[in-house]
Amino acid sequence: MANRKQLKVKSKADFKALAGASGFVDQLSDELVLPEIATPQEAAPLTGDDALHKLIEGNQRYVEQKRTYPDQTPMRLAEVAKGQHPFAILLGCADSRVPPEILFDQGLGDLFVIRVAGNILDDAILGSIEYATAVLGVSLIMVLGHERCGAVKAALEGNPVPGHIFSFVDAIKPAVDKARGKAGDALDNAVKANITMVVEQLKSSQPILADLVQMGQVKIVGARYDLATGQVELIP
Repeated sequence: MANRKQLKVKSKADFKALAGASGFVDQLSDELVLPEIATPQEAAPLTGDDALHKLIEGNQRYVEQKRTYPDQTPMRLAEVAKGQHPFAILLGCADSRVPPEILFDQGLGDLFVIRVAGNILDDAILGSIEYATAVLGVSLIMVLGHERCGAVKAALEGNPVPGHIFSFVDAIKPAVDKARGKAGDALDNAVKANITMVVEQLKSSQPILADLVQMGQVKIVGARYDLATGQVELIP
């Protein structure tokens, strides 16, 4: 991911400059007609810690088969049609067995979800996350990997892959190399190392996320989903 000229994000005009074209941000969402970028407090009243607690509570309901199916009524549909104020960003794997809204027992407009094989980070994904934090005001980013991830397994095995599959395999290889030789299951070690690597990439990303993290406006955490139990565990 290429680093561009650093710019402090204090206003909507700053974000337009980052977008690289006048008017681009206005086309992204109706919320942006406001004169200034929404702060996490304005757009998402939950703090990062509160948002994380809400996710963990939802996952516990899912594990215990006590889901409440929140924010899925016709009234909620009408509400989010007017604008979105998600309380958390989920960067997760594209694996069909790991759908965030279900495993965290959330509904329409609750989560800003980005899914890609191996929960990797590239410029387009990073830009989407920047938008959700700087514009929508989301205060929590969770990088969600999972048990027995096929993308991580491909990077671990190191065999040639067809088509564009190499794009996410290559992105995961640094994490695989870092985890190599550690005690325990090699694949699970690599899964956790990949989650941690992406978390660190996000925390250090200039010019937006690193500043928001430093100001205490955004919390970034890593987590691993167990395919067999449905449990989400935080990765320290």
